[in-house]
Amino acid sequence: MSPESIEVRRSRRRRRTVSAYREGGRTIVLIPAGFSASEEKHWVDTMLRKLEAGDRRRRPSDDQLAERAAELSQRHLGGLARPSSIVWSMNQNSRWGSCTPSDGSIRISARVKGMPSWVLDYVIMHELAHLLQPSHGRDFWALLESYPRTERARGYLEGIVAAQALGQLDGAAAGDEPLADDVEGPPAQPSAS
Repeated sequence: MSPESIEVRRSRRRRRTVSAYREGGRTIVLIPAGFSASEEKHWVDTMLRKLEAGDRRRRPSDDQLAERAAELSQRHLGGLARPSSIVWSMNQNSRWGSCTPSDGSIRISARVKGMPSWVLDYVIMHELAHLLQPSHGRDFWALLESYPRTERARGYLEGIVAAQALGQLDGAAAGDEPLADDVEGPPAQPSAS
């Protein structure tokens, strides 16, 4: 990330906490006004690392998707769902994911990138369940009961769809790029100088 895309905002009201978020291609780091230049540099570097770690969690590669799918299958489906492939798909505009049970392939809509990791996990789980139960019948939903955030993730995705229908969200807010990615660090100890 280039230095021009980082903005540090000092606040007199902020005493001990440091936070950071992404906004329109920039990274905003909020720090207490009393921080020295070296403390500022330390916390900017720390918060950039935290944001980047979050980015990697929310935007995994195809290989990382496969690892995540294997882990979710093992944890919630007894390892029974074994996709032959799982990849990001750029041409799924009306579905969050799709599965072809006959060949074991799973595609996850790129619109899910940037959404919370528990939403991505639900979409992966949904498609893994289709490997075991192709239809949306009772047996299919029983498989998803093992994922503890199923209802929450479904509500999140339904909210995205509803907001888009009302024209309140553009593609970015629907997962292409997060509007704001906020991370907060542990309370900082300002210098005594």
